[in-house]
Amino acid sequence: MFRILGALVGFFMLGFLGIFLGYFVGSFIDRFKALGPSGMNPFNTTRRQSVFLETAFVLMGKLAKADGRVSETEVSHVEQFMQKLGMTPEHRLRAIALFKQGAAADYDIHPKMNEFLAICGHSNNLKQMLLVYLIIMGLSDGHLNSAEEELLHVVAGRLGYSHAAFNQLLDMVLNQMHFAGGQSTSASALDDAYKALGVSKDSTDQEIKRAYRKLMSQYHPDKLMGQGVPEEMIAVATEQAKEVQTAYDLIKKNRDQNHAAA
Repeated sequence: MFRILGALVGFFMLGFLGIFLGYFVGSFIDRFKALGPSGMNPFNTTRRQSVFLETAFVLMGKLAKADGRVSETEVSHVEQFMQKLGMTPEHRLRAIALFKQGAAADYDIHPKMNEFLAICGHSNNLKQMLLVYLIIMGLSDGHLNSAEEELLHVVAGRLGYSHAAFNQLLDMVLNQMHFAGGQSTSASALDDAYKALGVSKDSTDQEIKRAYRKLMSQYHPDKLMGQGVPEEMIAVATEQAKEVQTAYDLIKKNRDQNHAAA
């Protein structure tokens, strides 16, 4: 949008030369709004993607080992996760090696966390997506045990999340997963939908729409790739976006019915 406005303003101020200058400035603003400050330097994208992938799989290994042993369910989930991502054989072997590295009993996560914060820490989206991937991993067997939840709180704290903020994100992801594969048919589906968006039944239509749009923006594939999420890892974010969309559609349908009946 700003590139068009910039071109128009440039034309009226400087003529045809102003079109090119205005378009360039507008493109810069559009990129900033779409990708945030972390996406402004495209030359760093490869580095951010590499660090994001390394951190995600190392922490997945640490999370799987948090209760003292890596379960068959957790191994199976990681394998399914990599299949969903469509990883090349080379990247698959690298991811497995990183997972095993993190699962080592004496592995210290903090140096890797320091590297992640140095390279990716200026992007709230990257920090949140890292936590989302880890939460999904932790919930692969249907629940989080105390050791897994404690580790996730440590990671979230390093990423700048308060205890309450992380618990809200955990609750949102858990309830988004209730809408995996389409419409939830559970008796609590509507309650789950509100929790999936991080809102309540007392929230206004405008508040719910803002929460929905914020989540859809956070899960937007182009935005995530521009900020540093590897293309192969976008599939999970796309699934989360579908779950958010399903939850929002359920809330909107229910509210439209209530408004019509009023």
